[in-house]
Amino acid sequence: MTAASILVIEDERIARENLTHVLTGSGYMVTAIASAEEGMRELDKKEFDLVITDLMLPGMDGIQLLEHIRAHHPLTIVIVVTGHATVANAVKAMQKGAHSYIAKPLKLDELRLQVERALEQHALSVEVRRLREIIAQGKRDLPLVGESDAFVQLKKDVRQLAQMNCNVLIQGETGTGKELVAQGIHMLSTRSGERFMAINCGTFTAELMDKELFGHEKEAFTGANRGQKGILEAADGGTVFFDEIGELPLNMQVKLLRVLQERNFLRVGGTKEIPVDIRVIAATNCDLHELVEKGEFRQDLYYRLNVVTLHAPPLREHREDIPILIGHFLEKHRQPGQTINSIDQDTLDILMSYPFPGNVRELENIVQRALALGQGTTFTPELLPAEIAETEAKAPLATLEDMEKSYIRKVLASSAGNKTQAARILGIDRVSLWRKIKRYHLE
Repeated sequence: MTAASILVIEDERIARENLTHVLTGSGYMVTAIASAEEGMRELDKKEFDLVITDLMLPGMDGIQLLEHIRAHHPLTIVIVVTGHATVANAVKAMQKGAHSYIAKPLKLDELRLQVERALEQHALSVEVRRLREIIAQGKRDLPLVGESDAFVQLKKDVRQLAQMNCNVLIQGETGTGKELVAQGIHMLSTRSGERFMAINCGTFTAELMDKELFGHEKEAFTGANRGQKGILEAADGGTVFFDEIGELPLNMQVKLLRVLQERNFLRVGGTKEIPVDIRVIAATNCDLHELVEKGEFRQDLYYRLNVVTLHAPPLREHREDIPILIGHFLEKHRQPGQTINSIDQDTLDILMSYPFPGNVRELENIVQRALALGQGTTFTPELLPAEIAETEAKAPLATLEDMEKSYIRKVLASSAGNKTQAARILGIDRVSLWRKIKRYHLE
């Protein structure tokens, strides 16, 4: 792990050398200079994690330097050093954004403590920025949340398939996020500038499905006072997602097959063929091959759709993503006045042991319920539905320990061993993390 970089600005040579000696001895990379002007030049050359500056400097003083750092280097933490006679200025420095101040003469224990705390704050600030960038990138990139091996592989497959123009079949249980997978494929494809249209095949009768998909001409039926485009025409150039494709009526299966083969269609009541350029992504929570054997799904359509198959894993197959998903849903659904921003270990243990028959969608509903009912800042067990809270004793302890150990190991690896960052991501304090590291022999 790279040592923290500290810029010391102190015009008194002996004080400057003493600070350098103490901080270097503590393992930090130290650059020491005598004036604020030199400090600005050093900051322009490289980013420092921490600046320790005297307030009373020749030329530009510490307050002016602090204002410059706040404006141009917002992640750099500043500790000011002041003599007893300038405590008022130290207070002013705190108001300007300094992390803390240390009165002269310096006490080494206090110095080391303040430096450690300041660097922890810097690490958290960097981590927050990193997570915000990840979230922002996720909005531009993939709407899929998870870092388990299963989910990393799924995201890899989505990125690869996005560059192809083939039809895709997504299989998975209800609530596993099949539509999010489809959106991810569309967002990363060359069609991302065009529309993504979704239709649930189980919510329409055959007649309504016909009108929704293909649109209709004026006076095609009673009440049709004007012509209207259907989903296929509206999505021209983009992607159409057929959710629960196994429930598509047989007569509509024939029409969809023709669209996939001929790349054109007729509006309801129309005689003119309309060309269409779409990518089709379908999803199902049932075994389409079994439906084909039963005669409930056309074999030729099945092969047209099943060019490439993706599997959206149930939550029980990537339980290690549960803490990440909880944090994501807390941020996503928190409304003004709702105060929950963390989860306690008992609640997490219960959720890690719960089988989640409703998968990620069920977990999202659980988090929304907790936000609506909770009065404090922590998601505690009493905010769980009773039937879930009662599952606490069902999980074998060894299995939970293995999952926790694996997840902590991954978080430590992702944070390059920085325990402050790891504890923040895990939602526990450093002492609790240290105990778990010792318990699971992760040193």
